[in-house]
Amino acid sequence: MDELLSIFTIIGIDLILGGDNAIIIALACRNLPLHIRNKAIIIGTFLAILIRILLTIFTVYLLKVPFIQVLGGLLLLYIAFSFIIDKKGNENKINSPYTLMKAVQTIVLADLFMGLDNVVAVAGAAKGNTLLVAFGLSLSIPIIVWGSKILLSLMNRFPLILYIGGAILAFTAGEMIIQDESIAFLLHESPQMVSALPFILMFSITITAVIYSSITSKITKS
Repeated sequence: MDELLSIFTIIGIDLILGGDNAIIIALACRNLPLHIRNKAIIIGTFLAILIRILLTIFTVYLLKVPFIQVLGGLLLLYIAFSFIIDKKGNENKINSPYTLMKAVQTIVLADLFMGLDNVVAVAGAAKGNTLLVAFGLSLSIPIIVWGSKILLSLMNRFPLILYIGGAILAFTAGEMIIQDESIAFLLHESPQMVSALPFILMFSITITAVIYSSITSKITKS
C-alpha cells in the first residue's frame, strides 16, 4: 500500500512539475516538419525521462555542485530568449538534416538542469526506491507527449502562446537561480529582491526578445 501511494505521489509530482517539459518539447519541435516532429517528441521525451531517473539517483551529489542551478538558470534564460526571437521559424532550419538532432539536444540539455528541482521532490516521495522513481516517471511519458503535441497545435493557431511559453521558461530560470544554495546569503541581504527576481527575469527577457525580434525584422525587410 505504501509503494502504491508512493507511485501515485510520484506521478502527481511529475505531472504538476512536468509542464515545463511539455513547453520545452513543443518549442523545440515547432519548426520541424510533421514526420520529423513526432520522432523528436518521442526521442526527446524518453531521453528526458531517462535523465530524470539518473538525476534522481545522483541528486544528492549534483545539488552540492556550486552554482549548478545558477548555471542551469542562465542556460534556460538563453533558451527562452532564443525561442521568442525565432518565433517565425526558418526554412533553412526545417530543411537541415541536423534539425532533429538539434531539437533533441535542446530538449535534453534544458531538462538536464530544469529537472533538478523536480527530482528532489520525486526522490523524497520514492523514499530512496529507484524502481519506484523509474516506474512512476515512465507512466508520465504519454501525458508529456500528448501535452507537447497539444501545445504545438495551439502554437500554430495562436502565436501568442509562444511568448507565454518563453516567459514561463524565464520565470522557471529565475526560480532555479534563487534556489541555489551557493547564493543563499543573498536571501538575508535582500529577500524582497530575491523573491522578485523570477518576475524581473520573466518580463525583461520577454520584452528584450520582442524588441530584438522587431529590430531584426525591420533590418531584414529594409
